[in-house]
Amino acid sequence: MDIISRCGYIAIIGKPNVGKSTLINALVDMKLSAVSRKMQTTRHRINAVLSLNNTQFIFVDTPGFQNKHHSLLNKIMNKTVFNVLSDVDVILHVVNACQWTQDDEKISNFIFQNNDIQKILVINKIDKLKNINILLPYIKNINPKYNYNSIIPISANKKYQLNTLLDNVSQLLPLRNFIFDESFITDKSERFLTSEIIKEKIFRLVGDELPYKCTVFIEKWQEVKNGIINIFACIIVERNSHKIILLGSKGQHIKKIASEARKDIEILLNKKIYLEVYIKVCKGWLDNKKLLHEFGYE
Repeated sequence: MDIISRCGYIAIIGKPNVGKSTLINALVDMKLSAVSRKMQTTRHRINAVLSLNNTQFIFVDTPGFQNKHHSLLNKIMNKTVFNVLSDVDVILHVVNACQWTQDDEKISNFIFQNNDIQKILVINKIDKLKNINILLPYIKNINPKYNYNSIIPISANKKYQLNTLLDNVSQLLPLRNFIFDESFITDKSERFLTSEIIKEKIFRLVGDELPYKCTVFIEKWQEVKNGIINIFACIIVERNSHKIILLGSKGQHIKKIASEARKDIEILLNKKIYLEVYIKVCKGWLDNKKLLHEFGYE
């Protein structure tokens, strides 16, 4: 029997802060990846599945390539990116509109070492351009040695041109039966998605340096008889000074983090929750292999 469906893995890669997580969330219309303007928001490989007509897209959101920080955590994150690219069918290289940097160049050089994988350049945040007329010259000036299958300008935040992007990706996917059930959305657990939501609130509400030195670990998840889920989430930081920043004056920061996270988690789970968020100081966790494994970093 002839296969009429297409199915495959699509890696979404790029330097930090180009909107990879925003894109994957927009494509599947569900908050799967922590989204923030700060670097290092996405720290795990996240699979999100979109089944549309006769095509199943399996998107893999990856950490941004890290050159700024050199902890064991960053090495693990970069290794995750390298591993992802070994078993995908299509690469979406996401860049900021009209901002081709050295980091973008390095990523292009890297992905074009493998000529067997189809590649699309995704120019994101075109809604931020003050003069849209500079976009076409920018596209024409991209180094000719990078032979992308196509170049698609989009706005992930405004969900502009996403159907065009999906159409282009679909044409590059192999003929294959669906791997996942059509109703399947992600391979990540509710605990993981909950920790991502809390992490997002931390990244949005506190200073620039702290997010690089904290993570969220769900210590207890308890479903009680009245349908409420009790969730106890621990924010791990490296120093007492980081704990003070997270707490804020009279505990205002941690209260706001918990309050905003609770609203999004209830939408995710479609249930009422009791959320308790607290902080523990764990010196050296960024370079502690045992602790990184315990906190879910592969």
